[in-house]
Amino acid sequence: MRRTLPSLATLALVGLLTACGGDSGPVASAVTTVTPPADTPTAAATTSDATPTTPDATPSSTTAAPVVTTKAAAPKPVPATVPALTCKQLAGAHVGSAKVKFNGYPDYIPLLDGIWNGEDGASVELQKPCGIGDLDGDKAADAVGVVTLRTGGVGQFWTVVVWHNSAGKPAYRTLVDLGDRNPVTSISVSGQKATVVWLTRSDGKSMAELDIKRTTVYQLTGTALTEVGHTDAAYTP
Repeated sequence: MRRTLPSLATLALVGLLTACGGDSGPVASAVTTVTPPADTPTAAATTSDATPTTPDATPSSTTAAPVVTTKAAAPKPVPATVPALTCKQLAGAHVGSAKVKFNGYPDYIPLLDGIWNGEDGASVELQKPCGIGDLDGDKAADAVGVVTLRTGGVGQFWTVVVWHNSAGKPAYRTLVDLGDRNPVTSISVSGQKATVVWLTRSDGKSMAELDIKRTTVYQLTGTALTEVGHTDAAYTP
């Protein structure tokens, strides 16, 4: 009995100390690990499957095609249309120049209303026959007219005059003398040639006897009005 009592006392003391918290050391707790079945998805897997896949918002890097800027060709300038000369304009034009003189005058003669009166008593008058057309090939219509010169006697000298179309205004170019009392009846311009119809006489006839109607074709060559040819026909007043 003496050996059993101490053992019981000791066990009672240990139980008392344990109930009073005398042992401050950690008490290991039992942890039960539950392993899910193999066919049950884990939380991570379930979350991954339930979350929709968001496509990459950043576009793939590509090389942009170069922008080629084509400069439109400048439009060709449209040449301004030069108005054709008119026969009426010749009434205020010049006749002759220092380079191509009229009847020996050193400078041009200015017509006023188709007439010029000189201090020497001579007079120049623009006549009605007139032709309009391109003579020099610049596509602007020039003018061919005729003037008469009187010097105080019975003579009346007829002269064919060419005016170049200078921006719509007549600019004296050249002339050709037809002689005394050889009137011009008509003038036409076509194909860069001027056709002048005028009256003259046969050899041996007096100045008053006009018996030939001559048609002369002229061509402008530089500052000269050159005869290309002529035809004659009988004329009866």
